[in-house]
Amino acid sequence: MPSSKNTTNNETNPHGWAGWIQQASYLILRAERLALMTLMGLITLLILLNVATRYTGMPIYWVDEAAVYLVVWLSFIGASAMTRLRLDFAVTLLTDSLGERAARRVKTVATGCVLVFGGAMIAMCWLWLDPVGIISHGFDAKSYAGESFNFLYTERTQTLNWPTWVVQLVIPLFSLSFSAHALANLIEDMGFAPRAAIHGFDLGNAEEAVN
Repeated sequence: MPSSKNTTNNETNPHGWAGWIQQASYLILRAERLALMTLMGLITLLILLNVATRYTGMPIYWVDEAAVYLVVWLSFIGASAMTRLRLDFAVTLLTDSLGERAARRVKTVATGCVLVFGGAMIAMCWLWLDPVGIISHGFDAKSYAGESFNFLYTERTQTLNWPTWVVQLVIPLFSLSFSAHALANLIEDMGFAPRAAIHGFDLGNAEEAVN
């Protein structure tokens, strides 16, 4: 007879480990939705500030660079969210000519390739950021750059004078969230859990798939 603890966990999450992955992906998606709204608001404010200051003849030189970086972050976060919403681009010439079962298998393979790509990006970001290397140098960016020739932690942006690694941090964050969404999609495609309804996005949900 299963213990009461296991019974409670099964009632809370009837799909077990697959359900936990879906839930993790959903929490990431909620955070991305909030980030997207915040970034869009900030970009709008910066554009209005730029127009107003230029009109008055007192332009603020760092506004353009800040807006560019916000658009970059917006693009990466939006691409990650689109992956979970299944609104990414797809060429359906092959799957349209196959039967339902064969098309489902092809889509599952494609989702698996997306997950492999996400894993490759995580590995690339690990080598690029090299957290072990910078920690071993006591977070001394100049000493680390002199030995590894990785100048990521010494470079700064042109007008904002921010550390470059702070701006480029969106890439490893994207790699992690993108991979989590791809894993949740793969679990659903393989039938380990039904497709979860995703609320809060007007463009679609897991049942209104593009691919």
